[in-house]
Amino acid sequence: MPPRRRSDAAAPDHLTAENLEALTAAIEEGKRATVYLREAMPSLALEAGASAKVISVQGNTIVIRPKGVDDELPFEAEELLMRRIPAPKPEAVAAPVVHQEIEPGPPAAPKEPTVKTAATPHPAAVPNPAAAPSRRTGKKVPAGLSVTIHAGTDNDWSVTVATGAKRPGKAIPVSPEAVERAVRELGEDSAIEAVESVIVAARNLAAARVDELSRQLEDARKALEALGTGE
Repeated sequence: MPPRRRSDAAAPDHLTAENLEALTAAIEEGKRATVYLREAMPSLALEAGASAKVISVQGNTIVIRPKGVDDELPFEAEELLMRRIPAPKPEAVAAPVVHQEIEPGPPAAPKEPTVKTAATPHPAAVPNPAAAPSRRTGKKVPAGLSVTIHAGTDNDWSVTVATGAKRPGKAIPVSPEAVERAVRELGEDSAIEAVESVIVAARNLAAARVDELSRQLEDARKALEALGTGE
């Protein structure tokens, strides 16, 4: 008997590391990468073996858009296949076997034949996929989020938020104290140092302004005293 070829071996029942590398390379080259669902998703009316376009590969997680679904869903490599699942062959059901036994009797009054029917085997129970709880909803994968802190020359602080590639939203005024508390919670030394340096510079500028106004007020008071009370 000739040796069995490697192509006869059973294909993996999930995506392998080599599959993930191939999918990543296809996306980088701008090619369409397609995978197939191992299990049905009744909540989205998807059958097992449904095809899906690969959007991105992040480690062992693959973000896909199933055919007929206008949404992007994250799946693990163990839940997907590189090839479509072949349709199962219809299960053969044995036909009932009828045994007929005729008991001998007098020719004038023959007895009715006795018929014995073998029991028909029951087909294997098929699980109802609709009864299985859905493990996913149709929510999209959240896009990236950018939070930017702005410090003006007049010690006016604001925050802007941008989602994904969208333009930043309207600047929201915040207090310097709130910004300082927030960066201290983050524990990032460079951010803490940058924020504190701006706050210290603004504090020194405000103190110098107070000293200048105090000096001008004192000069004005002395000038008023020199003019007398006017009585």
